[in-house]
Amino acid sequence: MAAVDWFAQAEVAEPVRAPSRRRTPAKRPATPARTRRKPTQRRVRAHIVWMILFALLLAGVVAVNVAVLRAHVAVTRLDEQRAKLQAQNQALASRLSATSSAPRIEAAAQRLGMVQAPGADTSYLVLPSGRR
Repeated sequence: MAAVDWFAQAEVAEPVRAPSRRRTPAKRPATPARTRRKPTQRRVRAHIVWMILFALLLAGVVAVNVAVLRAHVAVTRLDEQRAKLQAQNQALASRLSATSSAPRIEAAAQRLGMVQAPGADTSYLVLPSGRR
């Protein structure tokens, strides 16, 4: 055995590093890998979607209420018009009955010189029919 020099610098071999398993840019797949989204982004988007849907629902309810209100106003106008027309019809019927009343006709006949026939002296005429 050889003598060991205690004062000489020791030559110790360093451990060999294992080859790294990094991929080189040439070996990457053609499609980029998907990055995972954070769950908070999904939650925020879901809340926004629900808020938009709720706003659209409320807008639809308001639109239906406005349509019902307009229909109610139109029905009210038609009811008022119907009441006016019924009042006019009643006034015209009253004038018609007053115009065609028996006392008025008798007065007009007397002014023309006509007299009322006695009830006991009534006779009927039999007219020949138009058929041969």
